[in-house]
Amino acid sequence: MRSVQFDLLIRNGTIVTSAGRNIGDIGITNGKITAIGSLTDSAAEVIDATDLWVLPGLIDTQVHFREPGLEHKEDLESGTRAAIMGGVTSILEMPNTNPTTTDAGALTDKLIRARGRAWSHFGFFVGATTDNIEALGHLETLPGTPGIKIFMGSSTGPLLVGDDDHLRKVLHAVNRRCPIHAEDEPRNKERKSLISSAPHPREHPFLRDAESARLATERILQLSAETGKPVHILHVSTAVEPPMIADAKRRGLRTTAEVTPQHLYFSAPDCYDRLGTLTQMNPPIRSADHTEGLWRALDAGIFDVFGSDHAPHTLEEKSGQYPASPSGMPGVQTMLSVLLTFVSQGRFSAETLVRMACEAPAELYGITGKGRLKVGFDADIILVDPHRKQIFERSMVQSKCGWSPYEGEMLTGWVEHVLLNGTATVKSGELCGTARGQMLSFNSPPKP
Repeated sequence: MRSVQFDLLIRNGTIVTSAGRNIGDIGITNGKITAIGSLTDSAAEVIDATDLWVLPGLIDTQVHFREPGLEHKEDLESGTRAAIMGGVTSILEMPNTNPTTTDAGALTDKLIRARGRAWSHFGFFVGATTDNIEALGHLETLPGTPGIKIFMGSSTGPLLVGDDDHLRKVLHAVNRRCPIHAEDEPRNKERKSLISSAPHPREHPFLRDAESARLATERILQLSAETGKPVHILHVSTAVEPPMIADAKRRGLRTTAEVTPQHLYFSAPDCYDRLGTLTQMNPPIRSADHTEGLWRALDAGIFDVFGSDHAPHTLEEKSGQYPASPSGMPGVQTMLSVLLTFVSQGRFSAETLVRMACEAPAELYGITGKGRLKVGFDADIILVDPHRKQIFERSMVQSKCGWSPYEGEMLTGWVEHVLLNGTATVKSGELCGTARGQMLSFNSPPKP
């Protein structure tokens, strides 16, 4: 019998899936995974993956790449370049650009802008407003979007849907799972008057307190139960929300939730004392008791995905006096190395990393062909050195904003090679080739 000729053969790597780790080979043909195992077939190109872990490319389901309208701090080229250098091969981008992504024309504009410029694969959320509710059922079915994003707090202008009547109407209008920014806007507004006479970023988790997150999560879970529509709680930041989410799961509400690396890595007040506004984000980095609560929830399996909430601003913007300084930090490039650092510390397993950063994100939004090392899936594959230690330095930052809260941090686990549809995009830690990211495809939304 004639041997199969692969375009590329990854040989002798530690293949990591949510089910376990095995040393083996992966054969790739025409951009697809065509064989996995102990392979003796020839190939046009061979990558020796000895001592490296072979993972599916990460899928970051929450990034803000700022284009159009805010390109001075990030754009689709620089944001996806940061993603691919960090082993993120697919991104889902949020609608709070200028103009906002709230109609078909704005979605089409982003898809056109990404074509030929995006280093990673891409999809764009459409934002719910109080004015586009009747169109949401159609908008969520358009090519290139995973669905509808809801801002209950932390947004301004048309993207803020803060009251229960409009939230209920939005959930009734859609069939896909909605990601939710869950902060209670009325409470946040009320607490602004409590700011001190000499404001400091350490006040941020006091002004946007845990009760704001708890109230919003409680409200959206009640509306999810009432409408029968599942929701995805983004960037959970408190110790009080996970029990509510776990209860919703037990009740069959199909609730899912995200935790970010930065909410697990940093704690107040230390992060604000050291880094000031650079760790100011919404919802805030909170005190150690909340950080520990997030770790307990992660250990208990309450969280479904990791997401970076990459939200860059320039250093000049961040240098403004709190609270005029903007909230948000870059994170898509460092997400994998921070997660691998946690793995090296024994905080969770590599299998958990793959489940929450690769497999579950694809399942959550019905992304076709992505997230798994499996025959027939796209060959979006990363090879990492799990033992390599390196300090992350400003010179390594790919984001246009030019800084990172992880500068000076020793991280363990770094990307060596990245394949996008079977073609090398990063070799030996260096960008290569051209931007070849493609629009992601999504399964049809469930019927009402």
